[in-house]
Amino acid sequence: MPRRLNYRALLLATPGFRGRVANFSLDMSHSPTRKWWQDAVFYQIYPLSFADSDGDGFGDLEGIISRLDYLTDTLGVDAIWLSPFFKSPMADWGYDVSDHTDVDPLFGDLATAKRMIDEIHRRGMRVIIDYLMNHTSIEHQWFSESRSSRDNPKRDWYVWRDPKPDGSEPNNWLSVFGGPAWTLDKETGQYYRHTFLPHQPDLNWRNPEVREAMFDVARFWLDLGVDGFRVDAAHQMMKDPRERDNPPAPEEHTRPWKDMGDYDRYIHLYDFAHPDVHEAHREFRAVLDSYPHDPVSVGEIHIFDLPEWAAYYGEHLDQIHMPFNFHLMVAPWETSSIRAVIETVLWHVPEGGWANWLLGNHDEIRMKTRLGVLNARLAAMLLLTLRGTPFLYYGDELGMPQAEIGSGEGRDPWGENVSYLSRDGCRTPMQWDDTPMAGFSADGSWLPIGPDHVNLNVMAETADEGSMLALYQRLLAYRRSSPVLKEGKYLTHTASTGDVFVFERFTDDDRIIVALNLSDQVQLLDLVEGSIVMSTHSAMGREIGSEGVFLGRREGVIIEVSVP
Repeated sequence: MPRRLNYRALLLATPGFRGRVANFSLDMSHSPTRKWWQDAVFYQIYPLSFADSDGDGFGDLEGIISRLDYLTDTLGVDAIWLSPFFKSPMADWGYDVSDHTDVDPLFGDLATAKRMIDEIHRRGMRVIIDYLMNHTSIEHQWFSESRSSRDNPKRDWYVWRDPKPDGSEPNNWLSVFGGPAWTLDKETGQYYRHTFLPHQPDLNWRNPEVREAMFDVARFWLDLGVDGFRVDAAHQMMKDPRERDNPPAPEEHTRPWKDMGDYDRYIHLYDFAHPDVHEAHREFRAVLDSYPHDPVSVGEIHIFDLPEWAAYYGEHLDQIHMPFNFHLMVAPWETSSIRAVIETVLWHVPEGGWANWLLGNHDEIRMKTRLGVLNARLAAMLLLTLRGTPFLYYGDELGMPQAEIGSGEGRDPWGENVSYLSRDGCRTPMQWDDTPMAGFSADGSWLPIGPDHVNLNVMAETADEGSMLALYQRLLAYRRSSPVLKEGKYLTHTASTGDVFVFERFTDDDRIIVALNLSDQVQLLDLVEGSIVMSTHSAMGREIGSEGVFLGRREGVIIEVSVP
């Protein structure tokens, strides 16, 4: 099992931080104007699993259009992040793109994509899509030309290297998905590099023609109306130009969030995040900034060294608008760790920058399974009351657990190589109702329908005020109407101690307190001011008694406090 990060120690080791833990606060309102994405709540859709309109068992764009009213009228989110729907042979289910500017027939066509974007905007929401910078599909026209001969003009669009004298790979780099990061092309006698599957050859971002071609991809979708991009593997595409071997990992070395099998045999010093990656992101940011509708970039960056992570904002906030923040998702679910994660992350966000938070996505074990039922409710309150932009993952608002995938039912290529790393369990179809196909499809589904869909579905939970969905509805409605949750400063409250995490959000005019009891015992907080307006246990508010605030086991509350 991987070693859990000691975030408390990390916090206290942060230069300039010692002695400020109890009353830590942060003000990130230095920007002259707020951007739309600072006030938004994003909802991630995995298109293959959201809604199937044509009965082939795969979700599609028409299906997404048919369910947009759920996102606005039932749930109440502000923006959508769509995982890939581009043309692809589906070796990695859309993350192996064969044409960046076309839609795979599995999902629909380009006209449907345009209509989907327009329908999202018509409902007052924004939409960002995946932008795959690091690699293409092996079936991309660029790669077909590149591998055709050593003299082809696009040969240098990908990374080709000669074998070692013994015929082996150029170095010891490994693919994230298992095996060497190099595959021999017998026709030309050279190896090509791939960070992920052999079906996903790495683009050569040191070639200016590649950069301009990929920036044209971004322009294509921005011109079509998208509001920005989630940048896939944003730290991966620039590697050591000398391509030195990675050193072996010591026996005690573990990753911060999951055991990656053979990949963990090495310290990955040279196969990602070379410093010139920042110049590529600055150039990409300039493309975004040339558009008047304020498109946003959100970068997938699995880096847990906080200063290095924060560097992706850019020294002058000229790189990624919001580097994805995975720290809370991998932290132990205990007060000291959660508090330390929040404080250290906010401490490292550069002045004028903006934080983001998430607790689930298409690559990780579902939140309910990681944390448990009551903790998942606490997590919902935490996620939607922190300072920064929250990202929700489809189905988490229903309390969908990680699904058990039977033998022969798996689809994830990572799971084929390393079985316990399969991501299929968090990608099963959205559960709309209690019918055999859960309202996802008329006939069949690409991954199994969760057996709990009879009770955990939109139809049933909409009618139950005690459901997980009802809790999300209340939290989202409250956040939408609360300027203090959108703009207010953050302060860890002095009552935060033991198994109870307490923090404040405040402006000059408003103040709320969020208290989360992470224990299985009733807790009494010495807080006698304000009124409890929301609880994870009940749809009803309650007054605070003279003794203070009683918190039930695993209960979270929001307290409104009047400002003199």
